[in-house]
Amino acid sequence: MTPHELHQEIATLKEKARKAEQLGIVNEFAVLERKITMAKAYMLDPDDFKPGDVYEIEGDPGVHFKITYMNGVFAWGHRMQGGTTSKEEEGLPISMLMNEKSKEA
Repeated sequence: MTPHELHQEIATLKEKARKAEQLGIVNEFAVLERKITMAKAYMLDPDDFKPGDVYEIEGDPGVHFKITYMNGVFAWGHRMQGGTTSKEEEGLPISMLMNEKSKEA
């Protein structure tokens, strides 16, 4: 999809999510939010995210994510909280990772 098409898709998904939230359809709202996150990931440049870098996770204040490796628009690594690092490796869409610059925007 082109960036323009992705913007249109995000707008459509946000409208559907708003309606699902108003109707109290929690599961549908959660699915639509995930689709929005994925569409946003495809609008970012994976080369801007480097293994070894640490980012705050959007929507999870105080929890950070250290990238081990990149695979497309997914960053794979470990969550870090309060000085402890999770042993479980997980992949997050890069749109969920915030650095200091993205928090200011």
